[in-house]
Amino acid sequence: MEKICLFPGTFDPITLGHVDVIKRSVSLFDKLIIAIGINSQKTPMFSIEQRIAWINEIFKDYPQISATSYSGLTINYCKEIGAQYMMRGIRYIADFEYEKAIADMNRMLAPEVETIFLTCAPEYTTISSTIVRDVIRNGGDVSRIVPPEVRV
Repeated sequence: MEKICLFPGTFDPITLGHVDVIKRSVSLFDKLIIAIGINSQKTPMFSIEQRIAWINEIFKDYPQISATSYSGLTINYCKEIGAQYMMRGIRYIADFEYEKAIADMNRMLAPEVETIFLTCAPEYTTISSTIVRDVIRNGGDVSRIVPPEVRV
């Protein structure tokens, strides 16, 4: 059976922290789907199309990685695409507490989907898409916190 993993997020924009987690996890699965969640309550800085294009460019040499978007409950999307695993990146303890609560709910809704937590490398713990967007909005240099493909 093919091991399919969903890595959901907003990736607005994708950061070096995301890239680190993705590259270190890709060998664990036959297929890794990076899925951009559409949240009607949030107004993203970058379009879904732009974010998918960045992801496809960054991981063009990884045939087992694909990018897509979805709406609704992430766990339902896992079931829809046949993903047995969902991966979540963790930076700090607070991330774990938040993600654990979601993983517990997902387990109740779909016990066949296992959530996997992967911590990012220490040099990326302070990077978040929120901080990156703030730096971009204020004309700062993001070259050390996003992949070259994302330079805006």
